[in-house]
Amino acid sequence: MERYVVFDTETPNAANDRMSAIGVAVVENAEIVETFSTLVNPEVRFHAFNIQLTGILPEQAALAPTFPELWEAKLAWLMENGVLVAHNAPFDMSVLSKCLRAYGIQWKPIAEYACTCQMGRSPWGRRCLPQVPNHRLDTLCASLHIPLDHHRAGSDSEACAALLCHYLKNDLPVEEYIRRYDLLAGCTIPSPRRR
Repeated sequence: MERYVVFDTETPNAANDRMSAIGVAVVENAEIVETFSTLVNPEVRFHAFNIQLTGILPEQAALAPTFPELWEAKLAWLMENGVLVAHNAPFDMSVLSKCLRAYGIQWKPIAEYACTCQMGRSPWGRRCLPQVPNHRLDTLCASLHIPLDHHRAGSDSEACAALLCHYLKNDLPVEEYIRRYDLLAGCTIPSPRRR
């Protein structure tokens, strides 16, 4: 049984090195089996653009746990086993990597991940959803009637997980889209050649 940990991050400013919210949805056997979302105290300044985009106010986030507190209490356990998945995954993987490094949190050096946006852009994805004009999360969700309150981490992660479930139930070969991310260097690295 493959386990996928679908996640979404919101950030407080353009540095994208801290989180102001995170959502996680665990997928097993093509079904969402667990969800979690929370605001995060980023301990840095918010920019007006990010406040407008996410609706998260600095005073709201100030009452939330910090990333290290969340990591120890919940996130490390949730994210430890399984392939990480996000929509536009390189962005969320980068935010995760930067947060781990900013707080000096030691985790695994390499994490496997997959991107539902890339899946949608693939020839298989275009055959599966030929009518969509683009592969943004809100467009794909509207096409499949998946509920979405966009740029809310909990809703985005659950919607992305529902999209992944749709792909899995329609036999998309997800293993072909799995990449490796160097969490220390903050970049995707070449995958070993499959035989």
